[in-house]
Amino acid sequence: QVQLVESGGGLVQPGGSLRLSCAASGIIFSRYTMGWYRQAPGKQRELVAQITSLRNRNYADSVKGRFTISRDNAKNTVYLQMNSLKPDDTAVYYCNAANFNTHWGQGTQVTVSS
Repeated sequence: QVQLVESGGGLVQPGGSLRLSCAASGIIFSRYTMGWYRQAPGKQRELVAQITSLRNRNYADSVKGRFTISRDNAKNTVYLQMNSLKPDDTAVYYCNAANFNTHWGQGTQVTVSS
């Protein structure tokens, strides 16, 4: 049974930082492209960042220079370091694992507000 469990969300002031984690089980983690997506109220889910099995990274233009995705294959965990957070970053953030199959986590809420 595949499980992706996100953690690290919360309420933060504009300009602050958060680090999201996603712990995976039930998959050969090192073979998967891992990604973070987000969905704000009334908007479609969008890609935030991806890291391939070869550690190639891809970012949405809106987060370049502020967010960093990384992975620890020994811990089956992918991270999203989010700095200089803006109110527009407010959303539910979802972890994604993609190979021949695609799997999703349950999401973690990030709220950026003063």
